[in-house]
Amino acid sequence: MIDACRHGMSDLGLPSPYDAYREACLAPTPKAGAAWRHPAVYLAGCDCGWFFLANEAEHRTWPLFREHYERWVSRAARGEILKGPERVSIAPPDDEPPSTEEQITQLAQLRREIGL
Repeated sequence: MIDACRHGMSDLGLPSPYDAYREACLAPTPKAGAAWRHPAVYLAGCDCGWFFLANEAEHRTWPLFREHYERWVSRAARGEILKGPERVSIAPPDDEPPSTEEQITQLAQLRREIGL
């Protein structure tokens, strides 16, 4: 029965456990900015610790990742909506930069204030 459920993982958009492990280990930094196939991969990586995944041998990291990932997969299979990292975009400044004359004036003011 468990094997039958694992075959249905792709219906939920979930990669196999080992594919998820490889995705987590190879994801670029910052991890929150990576393109994750499913939030469960990111969440399992967070639970393991990115430093641990990057710096320990596979025989130590894979079992722990698989345990965390299977827990997240179970939650997704029960219908829970998993949320990955929030992506915060930085808006461009609204203001125009000061003119060259204004910059010179501001620099002179700053020099007076600090005694240069």
